[in-house]
Amino acid sequence: MSQDQQYSPQNANQSSPSGIADFAVLSGLTKANQPFARTVTLGVAAGMFISFGAMYLTMVMTGNDALGFGPGRMLGGIAFSLGLILVMAVGAELFTGNNLLVMAWSTQRITAVQLLSNWGVVYVSNFVGAVSGAFLMYASGILQMDGGTVGDTAAEIARLKVDLNFGQAFIRGVLCNTLVCLMVWLCYSASTLVAKVVAVVFPISAFVALGFEHSIANMYFIPVALMNGADGVTFSGFFGNLLPVTLGNIAGGSGFVGLMFAFAYLRDGPEGRAKIT
Repeated sequence: MSQDQQYSPQNANQSSPSGIADFAVLSGLTKANQPFARTVTLGVAAGMFISFGAMYLTMVMTGNDALGFGPGRMLGGIAFSLGLILVMAVGAELFTGNNLLVMAWSTQRITAVQLLSNWGVVYVSNFVGAVSGAFLMYASGILQMDGGTVGDTAAEIARLKVDLNFGQAFIRGVLCNTLVCLMVWLCYSASTLVAKVVAVVFPISAFVALGFEHSIANMYFIPVALMNGADGVTFSGFFGNLLPVTLGNIAGGSGFVGLMFAFAYLRDGPEGRAKIT
């Protein structure tokens, strides 16, 4: 095992932006080199956690018209934050957050093959977890609560997603994962669970309220509506949404956060920051 692989991310200085950048590099190194079975297990868990947040959002958004359009969406976003809180609390593997592995790649701590392999394994594992969550929600009968209005809410959420054109879905994916990866960046600087919870809620509730698109969340939202027989929601619409949203998520998380901060903080080497070589 190389010296880089032996270095613990927990030893990096996270009290400054450049220190957080070093921590992100070392975190990426750890993720890229962990055992396959652990990556899959934590990836499935992350997909399931996101589905929990999506279930909660669906319930909260049902019958909340009295709050008004904006406040109601904000409340739904706070509910959805549950999924990301669980991901960050237990160290689960989420594709959108793992877009920050480009920081380890940009400093040659991992190879392009390791980067793409991690993304592929985690993406598929997240899919399994999220779709499993959708099936459990459907099989539980919860969508039939309140005379079926919970299912109606799930159908409306899915229809709004599949009705987006490619460009809209891509741009909303970019904006979404910019906020998600900034949330991960904030969590890297947090030293307590309470601080991590606070770091999660504002960026995540913002992307939900603003209608941005998260590929892993959509692996729950659209399949659960499909299973429940929602009108206007099809498999072609599902994959037609998933492709541009995934590409947008990669562009936002890897480009607007990972590579941007790598250029700002890592291109001059680690001198004066955490020792990573």
